Formats: sequence, structure tokens, C-alpha cells
Amino acid sequence: MEFTKKILCIGAGYVGGPTMSVIAAKCPQYKVTVVDINAARIDAWNSDNLPIYEPGLLDVVKEARGRNLFFSTEIDAAIDEAEIIFVSVNTPTKDFGEGAGKAANLQYWEATARNIAKVARSTKIIIEKSTLPVRTAEAMCRILNSNSKGIRFEVLSNPEFLAEGTAIEDLNNPDRVLIGAPQTPEGLTAQNEVVEIYANWVPKERIVTSNVWSTELSKLVANAFLAQRISSINSISALCEKTEADITEVSHNIGMDSRIGNRFLVSSVGFGGSCFKKDILNLVYICETYGLTEVAKYWESVVEMNEYQKRRFVQTMLHAMFNTIAGKRIALFGFAFKADTGDTREAPAIDIAKQLLDEHANVVITDPKALDNARIDLEEYGDKFEFIDDPYEAAKGAHAIAVMTEWKEYKSLDYKKILASMEHPSFIFDGRNILDHKALFELGFNVFPLGQPSLKHY
Repeated sequence: MEFTKKILCIGAGYVGGPTMSVIAAKCPQYKVTVVDINAARIDAWNSDNLPIYEPGLLDVVKEARGRNLFFSTEIDAAIDEAEIIFVSVNTPTKDFGEGAGKAANLQYWEATARNIAKVARSTKIIIEKSTLPVRTAEAMCRILNSNSKGIRFEVLSNPEFLAEGTAIEDLNNPDRVLIGAPQTPEGLTAQNEVVEIYANWVPKERIVTSNVWSTELSKLVANAFLAQRISSINSISALCEKTEADITEVSHNIGMDSRIGNRFLVSSVGFGGSCFKKDILNLVYICETYGLTEVAKYWESVVEMNEYQKRRFVQTMLHAMFNTIAGKRIALFGFAFKADTGDTREAPAIDIAKQLLDEHANVVITDPKALDNARIDLEEYGDKFEFIDDPYEAAKGAHAIAVMTEWKEYKSLDYKKILASMEHPSFIFDGRNILDHKALFELGFNVFPLGQPSLKHY
């Protein structure tokens, strides 16, 4: 088959894999290739046991794989062939040198840019898909266009706005697709090329074009605003517990105000995932670099409130269980940072598990999709944590259950059966407020929701 476009994505992770799969499914006239240095990951993409869990993803992959969607480790050959290249490599927070703990680590991104410049033999459009600091495209442009072959690259920004667990729906029906380009004739021509890709299924009014710098910054700011809402409502959950107000009622009441809206106002044990904390700290670092100290402190407080919420959750457990959890078995129901994903990056459960271990608790972890990642996250602790697939087995002999992830499976468990297998008095700490607290209390549990009055038998 003769393809009208040849598209490449470098990076087969949570963004690159699903995004390219949907593009391929929607655009059979394009050849879409996804490459990665991790051979095991590519092998998984070429199987029915995909390297990431996302509802609906396998069906999309199966529709296009082998027809116009290909996964490969042949990076150089794919670069040479492609006309449009999405760069979706990891940009973690630096843990060394200047900006450690806040700035983005761009070493993988720069290595990718240099390899493209080395391998390419023709003009290409390069698209930032990774979340990057504002004006990173300028640096990429300098690296790429410093080649000695006379090849010209146009560098655009097309940030992702996917929520894990709903990524396929987000890609099929996005709120907006944002494409930033240099405001030059060549840049605008390249921008139109990328607009044409998404216009195969996204209404034109949802495809937003902008300059590169505004586009890069918009991604960071969007995540910062969403995280800010979560931290804001979590701060009020602490006040609700002191005043015997109900955070669910407060959230509902303020969410009815059209100026506020009701999204991201659900109190929880804290936000996680690969983006929120990383992007806010990146924003903090950028503000500090420009001398905007007060702005940096403001956004840094959003992250600190999230850390406080996790500490407060463990403190509630400790105080409720008679000021000691040493030697007590505590079952964490869920480890993924949210439901419908196996992703555990920055999951609140990681910090909660470590804090409980510091208190000498015996921690057992269960999760329907994230146990393998949980083992990796906690591997430095050897056999100090127990991992069990079955939540009923995890709860046997436990003094307490702590709900870490809002998996729907946890709502329909037989808690009468679970209670009978636990030590008494038995406790449930609902870090997601997904359970029927009154029913659990009537069964005999001592129930501690977030931002709501506790229900105790003592």
C-alpha cells in the first residue's frame, strides 16, 4: 500500500503508544511507526499483552497493527523514512546538579534530537509530545539545524492532555488539540501538516493553533491548575474533619457554581501520576530562574499540600488505632495512582506504604493491575512488603484496610466476609471515599473517611 504520510513516534510509553495507535486507527492512509530502545516493551506492543493497561487500547492496537501501525526497535531506519516525527521520550525531574528536585531532566530528549540530526537525510517536521519546559523547542531547533547536511527541521509543540484510564476516549474525543509552531511561513506550513492529521477525526474548532512558547507553557499550566484544585479541596477535607462538615457536600455545593465547576473537586489521599508533581515543580523552577520568587512559592505550596495530605492520612490511621500500628497487619486496597491504569508513578500508595513501614506495620498490598509495578517501586525493601492478588486474602488477619485506589471492584466486595477474617476491632480508612460508610459501620467496622465524620464503635 502507498501511504500518503509516514509518521514516526520515538518513545513507546503511556503517551506515544496510545496516541499513535489512535492516529493509525483513524488514518489508515498513513504509515505510523513507534520505536523504542526497550526491546521488551516493543515485544509487548507486538503481542496481546500490552506493556500498559488502558481500557479499550488493545482493541485499537489490534485494528491497526500490521496494517499501518508498526512497533520496532529499528530507530535509525525509522527516522530516515519518516516525514513527521513525534518525540515522546521520558523527561523526569532531575535528581542531580542544578535544579535537582524541580527542573526537568532533558538528557534523553537531547540525545534523541542529536540522533535525529545525525541520521536524517531529508527535511522533517519534529513535534514535541513530551512535556517540556517553555522554550525547549528553541534548543531542539538549534541542535537539529546545526547539522552539516543543509537539512532544515521545523520544531513544533503538540502537548498531550490525556488522563490515564480514559486515554482512548480522550484521544477519540478531545477537548482540544493544541499545536504550536514558529510564526514563520515554514513554521505555519508545518503546523498545517499536523492540523491535517488530527482533522481526520477531530472537529476543526477543537484544533487550536498557537505559537510554540504559549503551547509549551499551556501544558504546564493546565496540569498545575488541575493539581491546584485537588490540593485545594484536600486542604478543606482536613477542616471538614475538625468541624464535622462533610467534604462531599461541600464539593457538591461549590461545584454547582458555574464559575467553579464540579471537576477535580473530589477529595482523596492525594494526586499522583507522572505529570502533576513533575510539571508543577518544573513550573516552580522556571519561575525561580526568572526571579519570580512569590510565584514559585505559590505553586510549590500545591505540591506541599499534596504531601501533607498523605502524611495526614497515616497520622489518622496511627491515632485511630490506639497510637500504635507496630506489628499490625494493614492491607492497602489499590496501589495504582488512579483506577483503570497499572501506572504507579508518584502514586500516593508508595509514600503511604513507606510511612506505615516506618511505624513497623506489616503492610500487604493488593491491586488488580499494578502489583508488578508496586514490586518494582518497593524492591529496595526486599521482603518487607507482601503482595497478594486477591483482596480477600490480603485482608485476612488484618487490623485495618486502607483504600488507596478507586477501583470499582472494591465497592462490591463482600465486606461481611472480610470482617469475619480480620482482627478486631477492625478499621477501614477510605482514602478515596468510594465505599458505603454507613453500611460498613453497621457491619461492625470502624470507618474513617476523608473529610467526613468518622464512624466508631469505641
